[in-house]
Amino acid sequence: MYKISSQLLFLFLFLLTTHCELMGQNENKIKEIDIIYNKALEARLKFPDSAIALFDKSYVEYLKQKDTAKAIHSVLNKSEVYENNAKYAKSYEILWKAFIMLDSSNDRGLKSVLYHRLGRIFSYYKKENESVEYLKEALNLQKDIRKENNYSKATLVPYYYSLTSTYRELKNNELTKVYLDSCYMFFNEKQSIMPKAFIDFEKACQLIEVNAPEAIELLEQLYPWFKENSPTYLVLFNKYKGDAYLETSNFTESEKCYLEALKISEKYNSHIDFTPLVYEKLAALYVKTGNYKLAYDNLNKEKTLDQNIFDIRSKRNQNHIEIRNEYLIEKQRQNQLLQKQHLKQLEQEDEIKNLHRIVLLVSIFSIIIIGFSYVKRLRYKHVSEKKMLKMNKELEIKKKNEMLDLKNKELATSALQIIEKDELLNMLKTKIKTAKTDKSKVSEINNVLRTISVSNNKNWEEFKLRFVDVNKEFYDKVFDLFPNLSQGDQKICALIKLNFSSKDMAKLLGISVESVHTSRHRIRKKMNLERSTNLEDFINSI
Repeated sequence: MYKISSQLLFLFLFLLTTHCELMGQNENKIKEIDIIYNKALEARLKFPDSAIALFDKSYVEYLKQKDTAKAIHSVLNKSEVYENNAKYAKSYEILWKAFIMLDSSNDRGLKSVLYHRLGRIFSYYKKENESVEYLKEALNLQKDIRKENNYSKATLVPYYYSLTSTYRELKNNELTKVYLDSCYMFFNEKQSIMPKAFIDFEKACQLIEVNAPEAIELLEQLYPWFKENSPTYLVLFNKYKGDAYLETSNFTESEKCYLEALKISEKYNSHIDFTPLVYEKLAALYVKTGNYKLAYDNLNKEKTLDQNIFDIRSKRNQNHIEIRNEYLIEKQRQNQLLQKQHLKQLEQEDEIKNLHRIVLLVSIFSIIIIGFSYVKRLRYKHVSEKKMLKMNKELEIKKKNEMLDLKNKELATSALQIIEKDELLNMLKTKIKTAKTDKSKVSEINNVLRTISVSNNKNWEEFKLRFVDVNKEFYDKVFDLFPNLSQGDQKICALIKLNFSSKDMAKLLGISVESVHTSRHRIRKKMNLERSTNLEDFINSI
């Protein structure tokens, strides 16, 4: 049994160690993938191609670890890199891939982010219905999440903001104002994840046509924050600031702003899709200033860029969306097929891991059963030994008590024999005393009487020694409890212990019965006994 249990214990430890090593390897692997993912985030503005390659790698590795959420984050960030470089076809294609992955998922948080991104893609192509549909779906999902988790309404601000900027780009000023008011209504400095500067920027954009000087003043206040925290956004910032100056006919400052927007876009390779609008505005500015050549050049640049980015016939976007249902259905079918293959592979891996877990659990369960049986056996053995010891002890005590009773009976018999002998001797003494008429034998008779007295004392001393030897524990307890008892008192106690009557005590001790009663009374006093307490019972209980 011990050999089997040791083997199972070894197997359990081996499996547990292997499991821990696998867990440790998985954790290290995830950390390595996270490093790749973070490097991709750092490179996405300056080195977009490297960022895309790193996001692809992290996506594949996250899927191997079955971390779907992080895999989708990699996809979303890759899509954003393409979007920043105005490669909307690629961005949309990747977002659709993420959409298929999330189709059967319950992760509404990720779904809301995905719908938000799809809504923005549609807005770039002025597909208002599709854009608003996806953005509102994202907002509704976030509202449900907020209610279920009792989050602050400030969590909804980024989704209201997206609708605000979308309606602004679609030139729907009325709805832009409605959603901008919602942003301000729910904004909370401590709880909102979106900085207030972006909302104020939208407000400045609203003021351009209504009160351009106030818009310029607000933009001047916001400029340091954007320069420090979001330099790529200065492409949009300078474009709208140029529009404000253009409204006030300050053509010099307006031109500076437009050119600065183009410079920042080129520097960060960001918001390329916005540059056609900047060239369009520059063309309008040069028309107003009479510089028709520059106006013509900028108008050509605007058309070329607009065709490259948004024209469905361009080489850059030849695979882009019209957006047709046929494309979506075919893409969904292809992705679902890939997903099924991947899921089948994951299921096989799960089966292997589940088998590993089952073996581990069976081993643990077996060890627990063996351990329980072993402990139960030890406990049974311990209880049995304890019972045996208790029985032996009880037998010893019983044997000791029986031996004590036997010896006490012998003592009592001996004492009674002494009493009979003393009575006989007393009778002889009486007869001898009456026979003292022969004076020649008076001396010899007295010697015999003295011998009898000495013999009596020796008999008592011999009795006392035997009693103490047999009842040593009793004598020690009496002495410890009542050290003030005299030797006479101790004699009375010893005789009471042997159940002698007062009459027998008087005969044995050579005193009267009244003296025995007096001694008993004195002993009760020294022992501080209550009147209701029986002296014999008390002494026998010691």
